[in-house]
Order: sequence, then structure tokens, then C-alpha cells
Amino acid sequence: MRTSRLTGLGLQGLFFLALLMLAPAALAQKLPDFTGIVKDNGPAVVNISTTQKAKAGGSPNVPPQFEGTPFEDFFNRFFGQAPQRQYETHSLGSGFIISQDGYIVTNAHVVKNATEIVAQLTDRRQLEAKLVGKDPTIDVALLKVDAEDLPTVETGDPKHLNVGEWVVAIGSPFGFENSVTAGIVSAKGRSLPTDNYVNFIQTDVAVNPGNSGGPLFNLDGKVVGINSQIYSKSGGFMGLSFAIPIDVAMDAVEQLKQHGEVKRGWLGVYIQDVSRDLADSFGMDKPIGALVARVIEDSPAAKAGIESGDVIVAVNGDEIRTAGDLPPKIGRMQPGAKATLTVVRNGEKEKVTVTVTKRDEGKQAAAGSGGGEPQEVLGLHVRPVPADVRKDMGLPADRGVQVTDVSGSAARSAGVRPGDVILKLANQPITGPEQLAKMAGELPSGRVVPMLVRRGKGALFLPIQIP
Repeated sequence: MRTSRLTGLGLQGLFFLALLMLAPAALAQKLPDFTGIVKDNGPAVVNISTTQKAKAGGSPNVPPQFEGTPFEDFFNRFFGQAPQRQYETHSLGSGFIISQDGYIVTNAHVVKNATEIVAQLTDRRQLEAKLVGKDPTIDVALLKVDAEDLPTVETGDPKHLNVGEWVVAIGSPFGFENSVTAGIVSAKGRSLPTDNYVNFIQTDVAVNPGNSGGPLFNLDGKVVGINSQIYSKSGGFMGLSFAIPIDVAMDAVEQLKQHGEVKRGWLGVYIQDVSRDLADSFGMDKPIGALVARVIEDSPAAKAGIESGDVIVAVNGDEIRTAGDLPPKIGRMQPGAKATLTVVRNGEKEKVTVTVTKRDEGKQAAAGSGGGEPQEVLGLHVRPVPADVRKDMGLPADRGVQVTDVSGSAARSAGVRPGDVILKLANQPITGPEQLAKMAGELPSGRVVPMLVRRGKGALFLPIQIP
């Protein structure tokens, strides 16, 4: 009996040992092979080098030991300004060839202020490139070199890209040409604060300075994105890289090729995400959509009847899950195009048709400060909106109150700040401190209601609990 048990244990041990020996081979079979992608597409990835001209000098010819003394004026008067010196700066980036006759795509920031652009191919040819046009809004630029029969890449569809899927980047990090790194898609539809018109592809592919403008490939060897940004405190790779989806970039490229500029649709609203508390306060089942915090006067949204407090949940039938989904959809429409918006208003869905126009960033208001006697309500000290602030914001004479101090915990938790101008409470317009106090007294205690405030150049809804 004892012998048979030992024999059984020995056989089990041999079995597991065999599995361990086979595991590396099985694992190796499952790992992707990137050599084919690099071989087929590497020659179409170029190193972009740019030259910018800058000036230095122009300070007075004052010896340091005489600065701040009575002799400083003497040197300024008789020796004047030091002559300005012109010098050159250089920068590096990446790009990829999309046509055999020499069109190259890169980032707009790679060629910013460039007086000379050179594209170097893997065969060591250096070709002078001309800037066809650029779209700084989404950070895309189109270049052209004078050459024929160049190697090219093939573009894919980033909509079919899955989170967790392998991707490959080729570029020139720190000037090391045709460097290859690989990783996975970490997230899709990622919105960044400085880029309202792009829902980025987030990856953990090693991307460093110099990779900007280079292609991101899927396992089919097709370009699905342009490596554009990294999230890093040190300036180097930290596992957070962002790529512009290639379909968004190519829309801009086609316009740049035809017109030299990009025309982008504009709605004229300030929007924010819908939190769980805000969804409850608006009578929504789930927190989705883009909440309209402010409608710019005379904008397409204003003319179509969009109101602050509306939640846009679809554009032409396509769902808007977060506020970041809306700008790219509207931005990709040509000025003059009509869009059908599905909005939630007072808990009910409505359809609104709007004609988008060319983006206009000039129609924005700024906030200020002023005087007035404050009153306390909802844990806030509020006063009538000062005349200069009202004028700067373009507010009617009977609209809003300004917050001077935040003393209540509920107001602090909601995120109300001094200087905010309260425009609505529970979707009802605010005309003054007395009316705000009356409204607050009529609302049920403990209820969470939306409060619309103007802050700086924008507006936002805050969920505040009635004490």
C-alpha cells in the first residue's frame, strides 16, 4: 500500500514537471510575432527633423555689478541695447507615408513654427518636406515630399479595436530611428482636458519624445492611430500613451489635402458629464449623456432651442455616453449640416434638429468680481451680481446671484466656490438673493437638486443637497 502511494505521487510529480516544461513553449505560441508588421511597414515610417529660427539678446549693455545702481542709466543711455542674435533650434518627431507620391502624416506640434522640415527614410534618403496644412485642434499635420514609388502604410478601422488587444508603435524616440515598441490597448474613447475634439486610444506602449506623429499598428499591420501624447511627470514613458484614432486624423487629412485647412462643425454649448447625483436630480435612470451647462448666445444650439439643463443622449441616433463623446461627433460634421439631437428635458426625451456652423471660439464670456450686500442661503453667502460682472457675462438685469463665501458643508461638498454666479436651482431661473432663499425654503429637506453656476469662461451643474 505504502509503495503504491509513493509510486502514485511520483507519477503525479512527473506529470506536473512535464506540464511545466511544456508551458513556456505553449506560452510562446500564444504571444504575437511582430516581425512581419515591422518588415512590411517599417520602411514607410519616417524620421521628421525640423528647424526653427529664434532670437536672443536685446537686453541693456549693463555690467552685472552696476545693475540697480545710479550708473545703470548711464550705461543704458550711452551704450544702448545689446544687439539681438538669431539662432536656430531643432526638434525631432516621426511620421508615416500614406501615398506613393509623397504625402506624409505627422503631429501638428512636431512641425510647429518650423522654417525647414526634413523627412528621413530608412534607406537614408533625406527629403525636404513642405507643409500642406495642419489642424492644431486635433494635432494633425500633412506634409508633402517630392518623390515617387514610396513605401506606404495601410489604414485600419479603430472602431474594431478592442481593449486588451496587442498594438505596435514604430517611431524615433529621442532620435533613435525606426524603434519598435509593443503593448496593449488600455482604453478607448479617452477624453483629455486639453483636447475636446479627440477621443484618444490609450495604450501602455512605450512612447517617448520623438515618437510623436508615428503610427500605431494593429496585429493586421494596419495603422489605427497616431501616437500623440504621453502622461508623464518626468517627460519619459510611464505606461500612459495616447494615440489619435486614424479615422479622425484621416478626415482632417482629406480636408487639408483639398483645401489646406479643416472646417469643423460647432454647436455652441458648454457641457459636462452626468454624475449619479445629477442623474437622480434630473429624473434619469442612469448617468449618461452630455449635460448642457450653458448655451452661447446666437449659437446653433440657441437657435435650435437647446436649453441649459438639457442632457444630450444621442446625435443622429448614435448614443452619447459621456460629455467627451459629443464634441468629436459634432466637430466631424461640415458647417451647414443638420443634426438630430436626442435630449432629456424635464425627465422626457425630445428630438431637436440643429444646423451646425463653423466653430467660433470668440463668443465666450468671462467672469469678474464686484460689490454688493451678501445674504446667507443654502450655506452660501450670495449677493446681487455686480454690474461689471453682469456686463462681462452678458447676463440680463434680473438673472443670477454671485457667491461671496461658502460656509455650509453641503455647498462645499457640491463644489460651489466663491465667485460662482448661480443661474438656476432645480431648473428654475434665479433672479436674486430673496428669490433664491424662497425657492430653497420650498424644496424638500434632504433632496438633491441641480444648481447651474457660471464659473470663469464656462458653466456647470452641481448637485447640491437641500439642508
